[in-house]
Amino acid sequence: MAVIFLTGDAQALLDEFDARISQQETKGKITTWETSDDGAYYTHTAADWKKKAWMQPHIKSDRLVFNIIKPKGSNVTPIVYGYYHGHLIETFLNHFDADFTEGKATAKATSGDNCG
Repeated sequence: MAVIFLTGDAQALLDEFDARISQQETKGKITTWETSDDGAYYTHTAADWKKKAWMQPHIKSDRLVFNIIKPKGSNVTPIVYGYYHGHLIETFLNHFDADFTEGKATAKATSGDNCG
């Protein structure tokens, strides 16, 4: 599965996501996602879901795409990928609704996904 946000500036949208995750002030801060140590992936922070999967961003000319990546030693179950995809879309709707025209998730794994 992939999450796709149609946007005129995918890099700016991803940069703003990163900025909201790392910002110090509470207002507008995204607390439900965190980055990997190398900053290349995102995982949900809820105790029951943390590090059950990783979302890897890819910049395209007209979209920001997040592919799901399995954690080491485990596969991504349908429940986990549903949770991750739904919550990523929810986060972007809550924080960046003016910065993209459409957000969607594919129903099946796509090129770039590594879920099992």
